[in-house]
Amino acid sequence: MSNNDLAIVILAAGKGTRLKSSLAKVLHRAGGRTLVEHVVRSCAPLKPRETVVVVGHQAEQVGAVVGPLGAVTVLQQPQNGTGHAMQVAKRAVGRAKFAIVIAGDAPLVRTETLKALAATHHKGNAAATILSAVLADPSGYGRVVRKSETLVSAIVEESQLTDEQREINEINSAIYCFTLEKLWPALAQAKPNNKHRELYLTDAIGVLNAKGETVLAHVAADPREVLGCNTRADLAEVDRIFREWKRSALMEAGVTIQLPETVVIDPDVAAGEDTIIEPGVQLLGKTKIGMRCTIRTGSVLADAILGDDVTVEPHCVVTQSRLDDRVIIGPFARLRPNNHLKADSRIGNFVELKKSTIGEGTKAMHLSYLGDTKIGAKANIGAGTITCNYDGFHKFPTHIGNKVFIGSDSALIAPVRIGNGAYIAAGSTITENVPADALGIARGRQANKAGWAAKRRRELAAEEKPGKKSRTKKSKPRKSARKRK
Repeated sequence: MSNNDLAIVILAAGKGTRLKSSLAKVLHRAGGRTLVEHVVRSCAPLKPRETVVVVGHQAEQVGAVVGPLGAVTVLQQPQNGTGHAMQVAKRAVGRAKFAIVIAGDAPLVRTETLKALAATHHKGNAAATILSAVLADPSGYGRVVRKSETLVSAIVEESQLTDEQREINEINSAIYCFTLEKLWPALAQAKPNNKHRELYLTDAIGVLNAKGETVLAHVAADPREVLGCNTRADLAEVDRIFREWKRSALMEAGVTIQLPETVVIDPDVAAGEDTIIEPGVQLLGKTKIGMRCTIRTGSVLADAILGDDVTVEPHCVVTQSRLDDRVIIGPFARLRPNNHLKADSRIGNFVELKKSTIGEGTKAMHLSYLGDTKIGAKANIGAGTITCNYDGFHKFPTHIGNKVFIGSDSALIAPVRIGNGAYIAAGSTITENVPADALGIARGRQANKAGWAAKRRRELAAEEKPGKKSRTKKSKPRKSARKRK
């Protein structure tokens, strides 16, 4: 079967009422992607001449998902069944000779299974080939009734099964391969003999059987691939399976995952050999992790890029940021988007970064906020330091040079520059540039009042004696213990 002869038709028009959601069924997510995106991606390696997505509910939103993946959409309005959806797609499939038809809410089906379905269809010179699966409990599914080891005589819905047919464990997945020159006449002849008055592809298969055409079934090697998503419980199960597959793939590639059932990993995540992922970690989006890294319990990385030998201590959040080799962050660090931590830098507990560059070997170990900040190499940022980057209207940058020492509890009022080798005294509020190798100090002068504390304690004790009137709100306020200059 030539790729140029094959079209893919994805049925994605339904609302999914059993999900009890305002969101169209195929836009729900499992395994880190929307359901319909999983299906399009599984079909793409077949390199069909056209991938057609039949849309209905929230057509624009579905189109926005599948369009960038190379699919075209056609509108089915109203939705009158799967057979009607195929008729709607007829013009879009163009001159294709064969079509694989798949539901947009069947995200687990793999490319290899679709290739095997097409091969069975082509080899058997069939008019229709059904992808089937053998389930231990086939309840709720239509059964595939065979008239020989290879040929199918009928697809029987569960409500119409005889007692004998109820013993059949082979079910219809609603994924098919059709020879289109056989399908179009069969759809034209099929009658919507059901309470919804809708035209189904199974009706066309009935017509093909009646005409003596060859109808085959190909059994999926893994029955989980045919699972649909009709309920929230189905979504949860499909998500669980995707996560299991992804974790297994990473472990096979040399990654250690502790308590893997507690770890959430999206499909585009990559990790190098000998990396360790501890329990309760989430690796999301397009996160890329190098070799020999350690991601400790409770951390969440989204679209993060990590070099080799990076350590993420427990309960850190890293979003759209880059950590070069041997960086250590956390515990409880938060990296908002657009940070770059250069090699051997260290970000400690309860430090928050936003749109900042941290130079090689620089440390910010405790309780700091660094936003719109560029720091050179081997600087030390003291506990409680903040860069005041926002004036209520605009964001401003802070530049800190190489080997700078910022004392604890300092506030740097942007825009400001701290030159190479400069020191900032603890507790300073810096509003002007500090030259290289200078000491910047901006705080009130300390004054010690001898005996003040003892005198104050005597006054308080006198006020608490029996019969002594306490101070009223009109009493004069006491002088501050700190003189301000």
